[in-house]
Amino acid sequence: MEDKIMTKNENAAARAAGIKIFLMDVDGVLTDGKLYYIPGHDGRMVEFKGFHALDGIGLRLMNQFGIITGVITGRESPGTEERAGGLGMRYAYQGFVSKLDPLEKILADTGLKPENVAYMGDDWTDIPVLKKAGLACAPANALPEVKAAAHFVTSKEGGAGAVREVCDLILKSQGLWDTVMGLVEKADWPPLKKEPMKIVRHSKGGK
Repeated sequence: MEDKIMTKNENAAARAAGIKIFLMDVDGVLTDGKLYYIPGHDGRMVEFKGFHALDGIGLRLMNQFGIITGVITGRESPGTEERAGGLGMRYAYQGFVSKLDPLEKILADTGLKPENVAYMGDDWTDIPVLKKAGLACAPANALPEVKAAAHFVTSKEGGAGAVREVCDLILKSQGLWDTVMGLVEKADWPPLKKEPMKIVRHSKGGK
């Protein structure tokens, strides 16, 4: 199994060179998949998620180099919107267990082709999009069937820097790594370019 993953990852670099948009699931990818509930001000339970700072830097760099980012998730969460907006993501499709339609909508909106898309998911609901993506990615904690559909399997689990591994792969494959290291040396981190984020909630009639 390890040999198969290594072969997949070696071939992934060529695919990453043409990526112009990086889409991802949330639970189990940007988070560790655990859902916490705490009482809100009105006494009702509120869903709580934890995100990793390593992923945040990687996604900021995607934004800085003009690579669009976004989430397509089966759950609706204000925390997801806050995190996505804070990182300059362009798309937040929430409540979509079937994710192909959001993908098609995003492709139509951007004018990009499936081969320009990197997608990262960890569960069965992600497999249809992974099969269409130019670069299909899975975190170390993904289900076996998801890893089998992926071109790149990270060494880290979701919520622990897995998304950052994909960001780094894309940056290196597109010849941007020296530029990134120059930013690190100079501590030169330009502000995020924030376009209005397109938020589509299935519960609100989003299709």
